[in-house]
Amino acid sequence: MFRIACSSLLLLLAAPAFLLAQDIDKIISVAEVERLERTLAADDMEGRRTFTPGIEKAAAFIAAEFKQAGLQPLEGQSSYRQEFTMYRGSLTGGKVVINGNEVPLQQVSCLSTETGLTINEKSGYKVEIVKASDNPMTLLRGLRSRQENLLVIMDTAHSRLLRQLRSGGQARFKAAYNQVIILMPVQEAPATFAISLAQKVEELKLANVAGMIKGRTKPKEYVVFGGHYDHLGYGRPTAEKDSLYNGANDDASGTTAVMMLAKYYARQQNNERSLIFVAFTAEEVGGFGSQHFGRQMKPEQVVAMFNIEMIGTESKWGRGSAYITGYEKTDMGKILEKNLEGSAFKFYPDPYPQQNLFYRSDNATLARLGVPAHTISTSKMDSEKYYHTADDEIETLDMANMAEIIKSVAVSAQSIVAGKDTPTRVDVSQLR
Repeated sequence: MFRIACSSLLLLLAAPAFLLAQDIDKIISVAEVERLERTLAADDMEGRRTFTPGIEKAAAFIAAEFKQAGLQPLEGQSSYRQEFTMYRGSLTGGKVVINGNEVPLQQVSCLSTETGLTINEKSGYKVEIVKASDNPMTLLRGLRSRQENLLVIMDTAHSRLLRQLRSGGQARFKAAYNQVIILMPVQEAPATFAISLAQKVEELKLANVAGMIKGRTKPKEYVVFGGHYDHLGYGRPTAEKDSLYNGANDDASGTTAVMMLAKYYARQQNNERSLIFVAFTAEEVGGFGSQHFGRQMKPEQVVAMFNIEMIGTESKWGRGSAYITGYEKTDMGKILEKNLEGSAFKFYPDPYPQQNLFYRSDNATLARLGVPAHTISTSKMDSEKYYHTADDEIETLDMANMAEIIKSVAVSAQSIVAGKDTPTRVDVSQLR
């Protein structure tokens, strides 16, 4: 009788964890992960490029999954679409004179939402020089967040980048500041310049897809699970391969994780804090979806953000592992590790600090506002051969490992979702 009683008690005590394991395996199954992934990365999504029918089709699919899971729209929204407007200009004419020499308009790119722009050395524009030996991408990423008028003189060694700027255009939010980029050989700031530009400005509509589960006791404290659903669309066709960039790993895998986590937590209905699930748009062209999302949130109310980016391949440590960008900036990683004690899964700090991954995905917007916002990934950024190629297709992914990563995110977040743990904030004074 004693043995039976003790055994029964042990089983009773273990029951919640056992039932949790059973429940999570039923909800976050390999078959369901593969269904979502295959749909997002299918050819008929056309690479989910921004401003195309393909991304609209992907948005409708994600919204339908959120509805089926039972999520509510975000507060103040009537649907799962969090819509906003971008603006893109294309030069139609003008004249550029630098130090008395005229520069062809083919060597000029204008980042502005104005139809006409006239400036000279007395206009108060800050002048930036990008030499042949500089990395122009560092500057370009910074332009999107710098709220000041700039004239950028970029060496002719960077002609390819200027062609990309001119061919694709640069969408941006409505802004009261302008940036002009000129390609020319130069070693120092020009003494004089006279620039007059005219351009056509288009309004472009974009939408994040977002839903929420209201918290039971802490509804104004938010935990965000996000990933971007856009990708690159079509590239240049070659004789050897097709030109469609399906983006199975980047970032259909992260978006699949967000949908799976939404289904899991909606089934649990035990979150004390409010949970937001968001598929961001326009990450690949400037992170505009997460920027818009961040502007709608009060950062002090966001307790944590899990940004999930490229989890379809095994990490450098093998299966059953992932890394956290910006690990050292808060104690969120340690909380996740504590919640995974006893499991076979392992989180590691970002092994690629030289790549600045903490600043290169949708977590960065909220992190810059002090939110403990981190990206979880497995992508081997020093050797991920299918990254941003037409070969990033579903056949290259490990679905079983993806399912385990998503389960581990769910389990590791449990104490934060339950309101028991609150990660430390990012020290914004230390951010660049």
